[in-house]
Amino acid sequence: MSDTSFDYIIIGAGTAGSLMANRLSADKRKRVLLIEAGRKDDYHWIHIPVGYLYCIGNPRTDWLYSTEPDAGLNGRTLRYPRGKTLGGCSSINGMIYMRGQSRDYEQWAALTGDDGWRWQNVLPAFKKHEDFYLGADEMHGAGGEWRVEKQRLRWDILDAFAEAAAQADVPHTTDFNRGSNEGVGYFQVNQKNGWRWNTAKAFLRPTCYGRPNFELWTGAQVSRLLFETLPDGTRRCTGAEVWNGSEMTTAHATREVILSAGAIGSPQILQLSGIGPAELLRQHGIDVVRDAPGVGANLQDHLQIRAVYKIDGAPTLNVLASSMVGKAKIGLEYLLKRSGPMSMAPSQLGAFTRSSPDHEWPNLQYHVQPLSLDAFGDPLHSFPAFTASVCNLNPTSRGSVRIKSKRFEDAPAIAPNYLSTDEDRKVAADSLRVTRRIASQPALAKYKPQEWKPGVQYQTDEDLARLAGDIATTIFHPVGTTKMGADGDPMAVLDSRLRVRGVQGLRVVDAGAMPTITSGNTNSPTLMMAEKAAGWILEDNNSCSSDSR
Repeated sequence: MSDTSFDYIIIGAGTAGSLMANRLSADKRKRVLLIEAGRKDDYHWIHIPVGYLYCIGNPRTDWLYSTEPDAGLNGRTLRYPRGKTLGGCSSINGMIYMRGQSRDYEQWAALTGDDGWRWQNVLPAFKKHEDFYLGADEMHGAGGEWRVEKQRLRWDILDAFAEAAAQADVPHTTDFNRGSNEGVGYFQVNQKNGWRWNTAKAFLRPTCYGRPNFELWTGAQVSRLLFETLPDGTRRCTGAEVWNGSEMTTAHATREVILSAGAIGSPQILQLSGIGPAELLRQHGIDVVRDAPGVGANLQDHLQIRAVYKIDGAPTLNVLASSMVGKAKIGLEYLLKRSGPMSMAPSQLGAFTRSSPDHEWPNLQYHVQPLSLDAFGDPLHSFPAFTASVCNLNPTSRGSVRIKSKRFEDAPAIAPNYLSTDEDRKVAADSLRVTRRIASQPALAKYKPQEWKPGVQYQTDEDLARLAGDIATTIFHPVGTTKMGADGDPMAVLDSRLRVRGVQGLRVVDAGAMPTITSGNTNSPTLMMAEKAAGWILEDNNSCSSDSR
């Protein structure tokens, strides 16, 4: 067993971990180790936007998790993709740049008792690493590492859907990222010149690779964290045990360990290390370092309900990709122009609106696609169609992530508990009615949309909620499993600066730290959290250096 010492150890080279590694290794006096269980991002399908089709469900790039049977989904289980490669989920996700709504961060500030999480105070962190294609303004940054561009395609059927949404009182917008994302328009994406822009490109390559104080371990899975007992009886995290495929290596941190393994991986590692619900840990023969009932609790996710409409008179990907000639045209357009269907994010058009007038803010998000299929990974349908997937932005259902054994190789039990509250079932039913209202508008009439799924025969709240359980799927936004919170919250795993409560030298910096899910895609809010955390760590480090002098 080898032994290595660093100032900082970052576990997980995904969205948050890549940015953390960049910021912390900028001080060349500090040695930084970044540990990634997956391989390097040298798989070609990672970088071609449509390549998510070949990365999700692929052991080369995906942890291949599945959920437990879910009562809200009428007993179904779902595939639960999580990135297992440099860049993490930013290497396999939908590339949508979405901050959420200002009210999300006002709520975080209230829940944590820390005004640093208010919208006006997180906006500078979003802008710091942003490279917005239109340049800097009061809401956007330019010159940062995180490229944001407009999409390189459009579809007649999506333009018609946008106009129909406007006729249904959803206003047109060109920017969902200015505090209120109400409206309909094409999503902005994390791409550069038609290629996926993941966090490994943005923050690791070439910057970190050229720094002698930076070290990267790939194919290295953390089995547990290490702790020491201080003279006052408190515990301090001192490093991690890492399996490299052939032997166990011990890595030591003299300053901090930053856990950025994601909303599934981070609670699993904490539980395996003795930080979690004491009863669960004892059940699996794990010594309790700290009884922390919130570790693995509070799981939140966006559940999308996929409504499919058959149409006439407009090209869709179903038809375009159904022949060798069509596929050749698609490939040639991407080869020559870096545009067309191969440059597509999984969803191109977005809309944010309300499920009923009772809601003060938009509580629904649409991902609209010029294609249809029975389930992700299945073949496209043979008929022309579009899909209007709608999700409840602020679900009240809560799930969990819990280890099944003390073996680090074993996947945890993921139980989202979708649609487990009356409120969530009501929003699901109402959201399908909103979809029908949009589809019935004059702008879509010339395409003769016919509801193929779920079907017009389903009308009551009970019918629609049950149907939602039959056809809904995750949109891959798990958060909240190591939530930050105020001092008096017994379920808060972290303080408002993302430090693990009751343990020194350990933070969790990833989507698991969110107390409540943001109103939209969760990748960019995770980057913002990492930006703020890196600033705090550097601030604390400089303070300690000043004190020592």
